[in-house]
Amino acid sequence: MSLFSLEELETAAQLVYRHLSPTPQYAWPLLSQRLGLEVWVKHENHTPTGAFKVRGGITLVDWLCREQPDCAGIITATRGNHGQSQARAASARGLRARILVPHGNSVEKNLAMSAFGAELVEFGDDFDAAREEAGRQAAAENLFPVPPFHRELVRGIASYALELFRAAPPLDAVYVPIGCGSGICSVITARDALGLDTEVIGVVSTEAMAARLSVAAGRPVETESANTFADGIAVRVPVPEALEIYAAGASRIVAVSDDEIAEAIRVYFSDTHNAAEGAGAAPLAALMQERESMQGKRAAVILCGGNMDTDMFRQVLAGQTPRVA
Repeated sequence: MSLFSLEELETAAQLVYRHLSPTPQYAWPLLSQRLGLEVWVKHENHTPTGAFKVRGGITLVDWLCREQPDCAGIITATRGNHGQSQARAASARGLRARILVPHGNSVEKNLAMSAFGAELVEFGDDFDAAREEAGRQAAAENLFPVPPFHRELVRGIASYALELFRAAPPLDAVYVPIGCGSGICSVITARDALGLDTEVIGVVSTEAMAARLSVAAGRPVETESANTFADGIAVRVPVPEALEIYAAGASRIVAVSDDEIAEAIRVYFSDTHNAAEGAGAAPLAALMQERESMQGKRAAVILCGGNMDTDMFRQVLAGQTPRVA
């Protein structure tokens, strides 16, 4: 049962398209040759913020302005892409956007959020600490606390999945990274609304296994750390609402190491000349890990973002794997 009807998803997509154009999906021949199967890449790195999150910001802020017209603005926590999305959408509607990031967050993502109008605040050692603080500040400032997972985020983000499923030939599988879950839940929702039987495969880091451990346990399982350079999937605490959807709708959850993610970034650059951030490359890393069982099939990978700091990207292209303490 889809979270939304196809009509509801299409209405959200039309709202998204007032603010951005659909992104492309390409079958790159060098990737296909390398892996021995037909590989389609959904290029969410080509959005106005360089990541898929921008779609959900549009629909959530539109919903907020209708439901809470007296709200002064929004507050949320992020490692970068979600924050850019929310700052861009809120600023466009004349709203404040206070964005909390953990100490040591990506310098270039911080600069991008500020450029989109964010009031940037550093707090805590990781995303989950920043998320808890954002909740505490919301009431005092009359700011709506945008959670990392919300129905309206899913409804807007699902527009990328509709584009992919309708533009590509029938897909056997789609590999999607899991952070807080809006991306994979959007793919599952769109697949089900379209009545397709495509496998949806979630991807996590071996250093941030909360989603995979939670699916296996049948309940939310927190981890003590999430020390991966793939910051978009560096989550210690799963979101229960999202977990319920991907636990039922994903066929499996694959874990990839930071070394595998770094290699996938290099493959993306050599085979497609696209820059992928860690979370954006994780789906390709998982498909590369499973290439033998996927031989002869048609698979898509979600390149969910390309926002990696220059120094880190240079390090990866030099054959190294960034290490996070």
